[in-house]
Amino acid sequence: MAPTGRTALLAALGALVVGPVMPSWAGIAAVTGAVLLAVTADLMLAAPVRTLRFARSGDTRVRTGESAEVELTVTNPSRRPLRARIRDAWPPSAWHPGSSYRAARHTVTVPAGERRRLLTVLGPVRRGDHHAHRVTVRSHGPLGLAARQGSHHVPWTVRALPPFTSRRHLPSRLARLRELDGRTSVLTRGQGTEFDSLREYLPGDDVRSIDWRASARRNTVAVRTWRPERDRHILLVLDTGRASAGRVGDAPRLDAALDAALLLTALATKAGDRVDLLAHDRHRRAAVVGRSAADVLPAFTDAMAGLEPALLETDQRALTAAALRMAPHRSLIVLLTGLDAASAEGGLIDRMPQLARRHEVVVASVADPRLDELAAARGTVDAVYGAAAAEQTRADRRRTAERLTRLGATVLDAPPAALPPALADAYLALKAAGRL
Repeated sequence: MAPTGRTALLAALGALVVGPVMPSWAGIAAVTGAVLLAVTADLMLAAPVRTLRFARSGDTRVRTGESAEVELTVTNPSRRPLRARIRDAWPPSAWHPGSSYRAARHTVTVPAGERRRLLTVLGPVRRGDHHAHRVTVRSHGPLGLAARQGSHHVPWTVRALPPFTSRRHLPSRLARLRELDGRTSVLTRGQGTEFDSLREYLPGDDVRSIDWRASARRNTVAVRTWRPERDRHILLVLDTGRASAGRVGDAPRLDAALDAALLLTALATKAGDRVDLLAHDRHRRAAVVGRSAADVLPAFTDAMAGLEPALLETDQRALTAAALRMAPHRSLIVLLTGLDAASAEGGLIDRMPQLARRHEVVVASVADPRLDELAAARGTVDAVYGAAAAEQTRADRRRTAERLTRLGATVLDAPPAALPPALADAYLALKAAGRL
């Protein structure tokens, strides 16, 4: 039983009557008995809670930060009307900030033998699966003095996918891809480009692209145009170990790496390349292999939704072995990992020659812009010590990047907002140079 404010008000009014009219134990007993009788009658007339039936429908997937709508259907099979206050409980991370109290509670009246639909609007702020907890019902009687209360477990899961905020960079990169894709002459032909067509020579074109036989037939200087090869293999390797757990701003480094991976996946599939995914620390956490161009991006976002950083050091030997198994032929391997000296010295640098010997390798790392702010700070003793520590960290990252570059990798070290377009630009540069 759950008493309401009306019960307290009724008891207070009874006390006012007892004082001047019946100031005795008999008066107190009479008023108390009347209140209890009214409460009991109200409870008897309230619709039962245990016999209620619930069902759910609605969204099962939503991008992080967007809204998902889940319908809760309440069926009242009893002979009494249901006057209820219903709380649809979900984890705190399933709501828009500050909206959980209002969005989770519903007031509803369901006549006997009928049903009503209630709409719960979620706004997940974290990736992953969000499970409905329970539905708690307070069934009030017609007098509103007390309510029956009970809970029902009504399962439902909403998967929050990565937000993919970097997709705003996709149109500009697709425009550059169209320029590469046979519409302009590639200055450095490279190895692995495909002949596309002939066009008239323009000032600034590479003279090595002139087709002299075609020029003789046309009585004008003709230039071969080349397009990057299609159907190349790209393997995205996400390091989900300790390095990915460090927070940059309000999110872990892993979230920025996922955003960069999604932008590159969208761009590469438009270019006609095949993209696979591997998430690994000490063990394989996720893998997506052999999906078609239409299915690869949804499959990646679904696999990435449940990834969380593991607070342990990545086994670079196992990661490299898994990557080589998934890429038996020459491929572009994009390794999204950290550049901190501790983890790189212990594994990444040692394993890089093996990867770079067989594949084109890009190492992309999320930099913390806070380091630049700390390195520039002065004025107090704490600021000077902070600047020295930040400069030491930046120097360690630069040394690691230089060593990886000497071993044959292309290294990108950029803040979260700049990493996705930088990775897309590196991919386009490799395509233009004929290295992919």
